[in-house]
Parts: sequence; C-alpha cells; structure tokens
Amino acid sequence: VTGGNSGLGFATAKKLCDNGITTYIIGRSKDKTEEACKEIGDNAIPVIYDLNNIAGIPAMIENLTKKTPIDILVNNAGINLKKDFLEVTDEDFLSIIHTNLLSVFAVSRAVVKNMKENKGGSIVNISSMASQYGIPKVIAYSASKGAIEAMTRAMAVELAPFGVRINCVAPGF
Repeated sequence: VTGGNSGLGFATAKKLCDNGITTYIIGRSKDKTEEACKEIGDNAIPVIYDLNNIAGIPAMIENLTKKTPIDILVNNAGINLKKDFLEVTDEDFLSIIHTNLLSVFAVSRAVVKNMKENKGGSIVNISSMASQYGIPKVIAYSASKGAIEAMTRAMAVELAPFGVRINCVAPGF
C-alpha cells in the first residue's frame, strides 16, 4: 500500500493486515511509516521510499518481490495543492502529476512484471471525486486523478489476459 501510513492508505493497510495479509507499507517518512506499522500489527512491514524517485522504483519493487510475490497493489499515495487556478505554476502542476500519476504508473509497471510471472494479481488505484466534479482550487489534483481513471481503464483491458485485475476507487468526502 503506497502512502499506507495515514488516512485511507492506513485504513486499507490495516484491513489487509487484519485479514492475515502480509502488507508492505510504502511511505517516505521513516518515523511515520514505522509508527503506522507498529500500530497496525505484525503483518505490516515498513518500506521507507519516496515515490518521487521514479528511477529507483523498479529496484525497490524487485527487492520486495525477492522476499515474497506481490499479488495486491494499492496505489494510494498522493499529494494535493489548493491554489487559485491563475496562481498554479507549471512547477506546482508538474509536482502533483509526478507524484499522483507518474509514480502510480512506475510502481504498477514494476509490480505487474511480478504479477505476470505469477499468473495474476490485483491492483487498486485510488482516484477521487475531484476527478468527477469541478472542484475549485484543485486543478492539478483533479487532472491527476482523472488521468488515473483513464489509465486504470487502459491497464484493465491490456492486463486482463494475464490474470491481472485493475480497479479504481474514487472516494468522496
């Protein structure tokens, strides 16, 4: 579970662990991630990694799959920025897209290699109702989550023949 050290990611990781599933909790904050794992229990394993380091994602995932196959991936990590449309810089916009979209693609691509070798798996991408409604001051976040939904549909069609199921959840407030 990316971003599994707080919020929806934490709740998801806890539910997986409560059901006996060994769960890697990927978070960039060492203290926060380790504390979340202690709170969740023995099935939670902290993985300290900043998903903004796209180039290192394949090696990080390969290291995890050497220990155990990954058959479930929850792409939950994400950031938001509340700013008036005219105040959002190109750098602001790209930062959100990088974290919320590009890292999901990179993690999924690395995990799917393992899932295909093991003849199946399940990926759940976390979107947002912001992708469905015009919410002011979250243009980059909304765009990133809309792209997640489109990417989910494309991945689902392409990966279904390999037994890899892709779904997306768009929580509201």
